[in-house]
This record gives sequence, structure tokens and C-alpha cells, in this order.
Amino acid sequence: MSATSRLSIRHVTGFVYDGFAESSYNEARMTPLSSTRQDVLEATISTNPHASQLTYRDYFGSAVTAFDLHDRHSQLEVTATALVEVTAIDHEKPDLVMSDLRDEKITDAYAEYLSSTSRTELPLKLHQELASRVAGDDIDDLVGLVSTMVSERVSYVPGSTHVTTTAIESWSQKSGVCQDLSHLMIAFLRGQGVPARYVSGYLHPSVDAGLGETVVGQSHAWVEYFSGEWVGFDPTNGNDIGLSHVVVAKGRDYGDVPPLKGIYHGAASRALGVTVEITRLT
Repeated sequence: MSATSRLSIRHVTGFVYDGFAESSYNEARMTPLSSTRQDVLEATISTNPHASQLTYRDYFGSAVTAFDLHDRHSQLEVTATALVEVTAIDHEKPDLVMSDLRDEKITDAYAEYLSSTSRTELPLKLHQELASRVAGDDIDDLVGLVSTMVSERVSYVPGSTHVTTTAIESWSQKSGVCQDLSHLMIAFLRGQGVPARYVSGYLHPSVDAGLGETVVGQSHAWVEYFSGEWVGFDPTNGNDIGLSHVVVAKGRDYGDVPPLKGIYHGAASRALGVTVEITRLT
């Protein structure tokens, strides 16, 4: 019987204005996705001030909650809660090897996950350096090599970058956060012809936390690569995703999955701050 973990998640974020916003138009990607490895039992999003909501799936399959505010407000707070059951799924040997990925059917079907974006561009010499270290045709071996190459060069340093930082910028400064490590891994894998996509979600940070104990969780990012099926890998921790990872949204890079984005008319704004609380129930 497969191991499972039931997690309760509370995520609060938003904006505060230096005065008032007269109106705002917003999208939240804060609702976990149901899949073969995770079952979303409950999920709600509430806003303060209250606003009517429209929900839909975007092009990449992520759940989007859209809402508008037309009354003057001094801050916007969005609270997402979810109850998710995660199931452990062993990663089996890939069905394909790297040379299989050059088939036109695959390059056409996954073109958007093979092309670089402004956040995932790297100089040709870095792709050539990686290619010179590739010893065979095994996709998992390449993933391990890329993970090592990135971790040897870029240190995880909280607060060292921001959401607009690109892969080459974090590579050059030799530091970054989970977003940057994911962008770098995606860039290197795509450069070798392996479709790769960006995943945003939550990470329960403590294996020692007791059942029912609420801990400060993390908004987290990792990678999925295609090897006949999509496989998750966490470059920040250097391992496959597991019972502590909850998937929320997927896309080409961070630009496709921000938890909250929008436009507004009014005074200057700044982030209200982000809190994530996670409770393991089983």
C-alpha cells in the first residue's frame, strides 16, 4: 500500500497601498491541482475586501481565481486554504532516452517546454560545457548531472534574488533561491533537448513535526522533466519530490505561475507579506 500524507495549508498574501487603490483586477494561482499523486479534498480562496470570483484553468492547466475590486481600498489580502492528500509514487526508469526526445512528434508536442524564455536563457558556452560532461543517453543521468552542476555553482541564499532575477543573473552571482535553481535546471535541460517545466507549490519543511502540529511552511518551486511521463525533481534539495511537496501551478517559468498578480489604479503599493502554515494530519 502506498504511503500517503494529508496536509492542511493556509497561505496569506496581498498588497498594502500608500493611500488608496480606486480599483484593481487580480488573478490568484493559489489552489493546488488534483493529479495521480495528490487529491485536493477541500480548497477555498477568500479576499478582504470581499470580491466576486471567477475560476478557470489557464493554458497550462493551473487553477486561476480571478476577481475585481471597484470600491476604494487601502489594502488587499488574499487567503487560500486547502486540504490535500499526497500519495508517494515511485519514479520508475524512464520510458525514453535522450535521443528519443529528438523525434519530431515530441519536439512539436512539447515545443513550449523546449524553448528558452527571458528567465531561462543561458550562454551557448554553458550548454556546451554541460554537453561535454554528458556520458550517455540516459535522461535520469543527465538530471543528476545538471543538479550537481547547478548546486556546485549556485548557493541557496534566502533573499539574495527577487522574482525578476534571471537564470544567468543567479548563475553569475553564484547565489539564488528555489526559483533561481529551478530556472537554471530548466535552462540546462532544455538546452540538451529535454522538455522541462516550472512548478510552484508548497513544501512541508519538517519531517520531525508531529501530527496536528502547525509549522511555518514554504512557498516552493521545483522542476518537472519529460521522459515518457512528467517527473518531478527538486533542485533546491537535490531529490525527487515526495510526500512534503504540494503542486499548485505549472508553466514555462515563474512568469506563468505567480501566486497573485494584477493591475490597479491608485497610490503606490508594496507587498503585504506572505505567510504559509502547514499542518500534517496523517
